Amino acid sequence: MRAALELACQGWDAGEVPVGALVVCGGEIVGRGFNQPISSHDPTAHAEVMALRDAAARVGNYRLVGCTLYVTMEPCVMCAGAILHARVARVVYGAKEYKTGAHGSIIDVFAEPRLNYHCEIAGGVLASECAAMISGFFEARRQQKKEPVQ
Repeated sequence: MRAALELACQGWDAGEVPVGALVVCGGEIVGRGFNQPISSHDPTAHAEVMALRDAAARVGNYRLVGCTLYVTMEPCVMCAGAILHARVARVVYGAKEYKTGAHGSIIDVFAEPRLNYHCEIAGGVLASECAAMISGFFEARRQQKKEPVQ
């Protein structure tokens, strides 16, 4: 999760909402990503999707069987769908996402019994650090808007 937090910092530095994700297969990091929808003009460029794309390209398969995805924030519905389609075995996330979270904060896509694939999922890993990064980012943005124009 610490490596995912470092990726989230890259997102912050790029002016993106600081969420970082990585994919681990066989004890090796095979995919990395951070939020990039603003800079890439791509609404699907969430950290999880970027990490899945990177991992799939490196592994040479869109199926990431046996892999674990680490992400600093609870995945949204779009990312949950991508995770399930990729057949990721396990997801570990940091902070809850109370506005769009798809692991119980709003909806629980991962527990939907009608879906043909399910993965193991655990939240709360370094949750306070992950949440502090997000809240710090938005606090800094609010402060920038308050500064008087010179």
